[in-house]
Amino acid sequence: MPKETRTGLYQGVIEKDDNGNYFCGPYLLDYQTVETYYKLGDRVSIKTIIKNTSRKSMEAYPQKSVKFSFATEDHDND
Repeated sequence: MPKETRTGLYQGVIEKDDNGNYFCGPYLLDYQTVETYYKLGDRVSIKTIIKNTSRKSMEAYPQKSVKFSFATEDHDND
């Protein structure tokens, strides 16, 4: 399970759009990771950002994160 951290490139709350995509701010989140370890509303810290190559979601989310973890409340970057 992902560990709690304070650092990262971006912090925010996990949301889900009308197409079923999980995202945090402007970044698409890895679907399987969210389904396995997280729930909507969890605050996460994004560790890596890569180009989104999925034709289904790249227009709405040009970048995605596959490495993210729970964030602590003392570092707000929203």
